[in-house]
Amino acid sequence: MTLSFDNSYARLPAGFFEPQPADPVPDPALVALNRDLAARLGLDGDWLAGPEGLAMLAGNAMPEGAEPIAQAYAGHQFGGFVPRLGDGRAVLLGEVVAPDGARFDLALKGSGRTAFSRGRSDGRAWIGPVLREYVLSEAMAALGVPTTRALAAVTTGATVSRDGRQRPGAILTRVAASHMRVGTFQYFAARGDTDALETLCNYAITRHYPDADGPLGLLRAVAAAQGELIAAWMSFGFVHGVMNTDNMAISGETIDYGPCAFLDEYHPRKVFSSIDQFGRYAFGQQPQIAIWNLAQLATSLLPLMGEKDAAIEAASAAVDSFIPIYQAAWLKRFGAKIGLADASEDDLPLIHSLLERMATEQADFTRVFSALWRDPDAARTEFTESLAFDQWAEDWRARLQDEPDPRAVMARANPQRIARNHQVEAMIEAALAGDYDPFHNLNAALADPFVSDARFLKYETAPRPKERVSRTFCGT
Repeated sequence: MTLSFDNSYARLPAGFFEPQPADPVPDPALVALNRDLAARLGLDGDWLAGPEGLAMLAGNAMPEGAEPIAQAYAGHQFGGFVPRLGDGRAVLLGEVVAPDGARFDLALKGSGRTAFSRGRSDGRAWIGPVLREYVLSEAMAALGVPTTRALAAVTTGATVSRDGRQRPGAILTRVAASHMRVGTFQYFAARGDTDALETLCNYAITRHYPDADGPLGLLRAVAAAQGELIAAWMSFGFVHGVMNTDNMAISGETIDYGPCAFLDEYHPRKVFSSIDQFGRYAFGQQPQIAIWNLAQLATSLLPLMGEKDAAIEAASAAVDSFIPIYQAAWLKRFGAKIGLADASEDDLPLIHSLLERMATEQADFTRVFSALWRDPDAARTEFTESLAFDQWAEDWRARLQDEPDPRAVMARANPQRIARNHQVEAMIEAALAGDYDPFHNLNAALADPFVSDARFLKYETAPRPKERVSRTFCGT
C-alpha cells in the first residue's frame, strides 16, 4: 500500500529533529486497530491489520514515503526548566494527508531509544501505559474534546523492566494534528536561535492558524484554543496530571496521556498523579497552569515581536485573552450541564452552589450530572446528605421554568460513562494476564458515552471504596 505522506516537518532545518529509525521488535502482535480512524486518514484497515501494516505499526519496516524522525523540544517540568528534552521514546514516521486534505502526524510511541533518550532509558513502553492512552484518548474523542488519537496498539514480543518487574512491551501508534509543543518554541528561544524560532513560528501558523498575523497572532490563537480545551476538560472532570510545557500542544489538542484520570467524587483540589506531590496540576489548578504555560510561550516569542517594552505589553494582553475565552466556554458548558441552553453570568451562583455542595458531600461528578436529566431523585442519592441537593434543586427547578427543553440540553452535555480509573486499572491487570476482552469492552462502552445502553450499565457505576484509585502513574 502507498501511504500519502508529505513530511513537511522533516523538511525544516536539521536542528529541529534527528533522523531516527525505530528499533525492530522480535514478535509483534496486533492488540487493537482503530478502523474508523484509519478510514478518516485514508488508510486501508485490512492492510494495516496484515503483515506489512503490522510491521509498520511495530517499527520493523517503513512504508515508502516515511521519514522517521525524533523531534527536539525543551520544557518546564513541574516549574523547573529543562533545556533539552525531545522525543525520548517516540518516532514520528511522517505526516499523512487525509482524503479531505487534512494533515496528521503518524507517530510510534514506545519504539526504542532515540538521540533524545535520557540516562538509562530504553525508550520502550509496556502494555499498561499503551492501553491507558488508547482508552483515554479515544474516550476524549468520543466526548468531543480535541485530542490526539490512537490508531493502533501492538505488543512487541519482548519485555521491559519497570519498577523491578518485567512487563510485556508494547507500542502505541498516535495520530496528532501535529506534535509541536510550547516546549518546541522554548527549545530554540533558550538557545537564542532567532532564525529557527521564526521558522518554527511561520511553520506553526501555516499548519494550524493560517489567519494568524505573525507571532502575536499565533499566541492569541493558541490562547483561544487552550481556553476552549481546558473548559472542556473541566466540564468532564478530566485531570491531565502533568501539564508541563512540553505537554501543551500548539494545536489545542490534549496530548501525552500519562498519569491522567477522570474524577470520581468531585473536589477542585483532587490530584491523582503520583509525581505531583504538591498539587501543582490539581483539577482546579488547570486553568491557572494553562495561563502559566502560555506565558512561557509568550516569553519564547518575544524576540520576534519587535521593541521589548511594547512586545511585553502586547504579549501579556494576548496571554490574558485566555481568561474571557475560558470563562465563557466554562459557563456555556456548565450551564448546559444543568439544562441552561444559554447561561449568563447571573447563573454562576447556581452553578457554583452545586459544585460547592458536591465537593463538601463528596458527590460523584459524572453521576450527579448524568442523573439530573434522567432522574433528579437519583442525583440526590449521590450526596451523603440529600438535603444539600434538595436545597439547591429548589432554585434550580425555578430557573428551569425559563428553559424550553432543558432535558435535551443536559443529555447532550452530560456523558453517562467515562473512563473510570478503577475500570482502566482492572483492564490493565487483565491485559497483563493476556486477557484483552476488558480492554475491548471498555472501548466499546466509551465509544458513545452520551447514549443509554443496557450492555454497559456496569461502566456507569462509581467505584466501591476498596476499588478507588487514588494514584496514577506515568509508566515511562
